[in-house]
Amino acid sequence: MKKLLTTMLLLVLALCLPGSLLAAEKEKNPLEDWQPKFDPKGAKYTYILSNVSHPVIEGVAVGYAIRDRVWEKSGGRLYVDFRPLSQMGGEKDVIAKLKLGAIQGMMSSSVAAANVSDLLGIVNLPYVVDTFDKLDTFRNTPATWEPFANGAQKQGLLVVDVTGYGPYGWATTTPVKTVEDAKETNFRIAQAPVNTDTYKAWNLKFTVMPWPDVPQALQTGVITGLDHTAIVCNITKKFTIAKSFTELNYAQGLFVHLINKRWLKKLPQDLQDILLSVISEESAKARAATRTQHEAQVAQAKEAGVEFITLSDSDIATLKEMAEPVLEKWSQKIGPEYLETVRKTLK
Repeated sequence: MKKLLTTMLLLVLALCLPGSLLAAEKEKNPLEDWQPKFDPKGAKYTYILSNVSHPVIEGVAVGYAIRDRVWEKSGGRLYVDFRPLSQMGGEKDVIAKLKLGAIQGMMSSSVAAANVSDLLGIVNLPYVVDTFDKLDTFRNTPATWEPFANGAQKQGLLVVDVTGYGPYGWATTTPVKTVEDAKETNFRIAQAPVNTDTYKAWNLKFTVMPWPDVPQALQTGVITGLDHTAIVCNITKKFTIAKSFTELNYAQGLFVHLINKRWLKKLPQDLQDILLSVISEESAKARAATRTQHEAQVAQAKEAGVEFITLSDSDIATLKEMAEPVLEKWSQKIGPEYLETVRKTLK
């Protein structure tokens, strides 16, 4: 009888387990909805494109739009193998792989882009490219865009376009309504040189911390504030802990699309043209979609009880004045004439 029961139990497990494993496996794959509707095995050329974030963000999902259109326009000759969610590693590691040619493309966060080239840090300087309209002007004006697009050539890279993830602010566990309030907050900031210089200039407490460590640090009170965008904070559930958001709007969160120049030049000319034109067209669409997504995510967060706060004009003026030494320091790295051109154009 015991042997019979054991046999029956094993049989039940054998019948049930595969289905359970398949269901669990499907749940573990957050990219199931973005799988290609074509078989990429026949492609003659492959473009591996990395990003650290989730494609539910419009500025990230553009990678899949680029993949599908390039496949169609190239007749299946070029496959854009888009790898979001840090599949290729953290940003510093991916930058190194990109320079070596181990991967061919990267949509780098703007905060990390300054690690590629000082000039790319211009888009993260406080109150320079700080609104959606200024970003469009920056991208569509040759005098501001072309130096940026060529700003990483010494590293063997080209900047081909940018997408976004919204304007930066402060998600905090206690409401920050003034600059004085901010002095009581310990902010998590990205591992980026411009951010470090800015927070030092603002004389605020900050902790440089990798993104994966943020949830636990917020829960335990190691940090009490987060320097990021409303889109990211709402989508990644940071507002479940940090229930206030101060709309600082000092910079646009961007993904800077970098390509290994040596690899690009080896592509047949028609495929180069297809890839670059599709990236340009789809990135422009993504920037427009990001505006809409920002409004939707803010509305959703407000409905869920998140308090959105706007600093007074005098407090914003104070932050701008305190940040001037940062802009002066970085003007020497970026080029004083270029920074001046950008500031005058976007004024």
